[in-house]
Amino acid sequence: MSKVGPAQPDVLDRIRSACKRVAERARFVRIEQDQIPRLAAKLLEHTDLASTYDLEHHFLGEASETLAYIVTLDAVNFGSGWFPHLAKRPGMSGYFTIASSLADHFRADGPLDAEALSSITPRACAGIFGQDMAKAPIAELMALFARAWNDLGRHLLGCFDGRFERLIEAAGGSAARLVEIVSAQPLFRDVATYAGFEVPLFKRAQILASDLALAFDGAGFGRLDDLDRLTIFADNLVPHVLRLEGALTYDADLLARIERGDRIEAGSVEEIEIRACAVRAVACVADHLKRAGRPVTERCLDIALWTHGQHPDIKEEPRHRTRTPFY
Repeated sequence: MSKVGPAQPDVLDRIRSACKRVAERARFVRIEQDQIPRLAAKLLEHTDLASTYDLEHHFLGEASETLAYIVTLDAVNFGSGWFPHLAKRPGMSGYFTIASSLADHFRADGPLDAEALSSITPRACAGIFGQDMAKAPIAELMALFARAWNDLGRHLLGCFDGRFERLIEAAGGSAARLVEIVSAQPLFRDVATYAGFEVPLFKRAQILASDLALAFDGAGFGRLDDLDRLTIFADNLVPHVLRLEGALTYDADLLARIERGDRIEAGSVEEIEIRACAVRAVACVADHLKRAGRPVTERCLDIALWTHGQHPDIKEEPRHRTRTPFY
């Protein structure tokens, strides 16, 4: 009788393992383990936020249209390094400006299909998002948005008969598989190299799975049986909140650069450590809560941290800015 060997680590296992290795070697960012219990207790009060889909800033329509909206939005769910130059809607952050603008386009003109996405131009993107292409940083961001949508459209046409539904069906109800599928698109392939090993983070690919679950309330296109295994969605806001909460400490020179507004280069040692240590710190929070008999997923903790980060007192403190298509 043949023996069945141990299951091979999937993409979510690899993210956790790599981030733990980074945290053990990090020189510019440190996890303050003695602060984990305090942060865990604080976050436990706010994890109910994970169950809501924000209808104020997002589109909700027929199932196929909502699916198209979520996938199309998360294909361009990046740009925080350019957001200081973004023309924002009154009272909205950069992300909510992008999400709301796309929602308005869907309401007025319907979804962008695979053919339209595969050929859309930077100027057309600027029109959808209400941006001025005369500004060099905005022109750069809109070019990346167009590239991301071109990749998405071509991926849909080449592998899924141009249908968003086929892409989701191919994941077979697995968030990990969905991450692997969409990461065939270059701007979803959020993988860095640190000390000679790969560090997959896959922020937007993971948040796509989470957003689908929120929009469809865990059913239909949002039914993903391993959803609770997602890590946090490491960007520049969640690590910032973790630092202000005392769970992360930055090297003094790195912090001074951030406070001056210096750009932290994508793929630099410092940038990888910020994001990977954030992933590891929240994994430690989740482990602490599990041992205390209060299991909460890292996904829920991420939503609580990100939502807390929308507070004006948090936003006014400088956080790291990196120009990258990954967040």
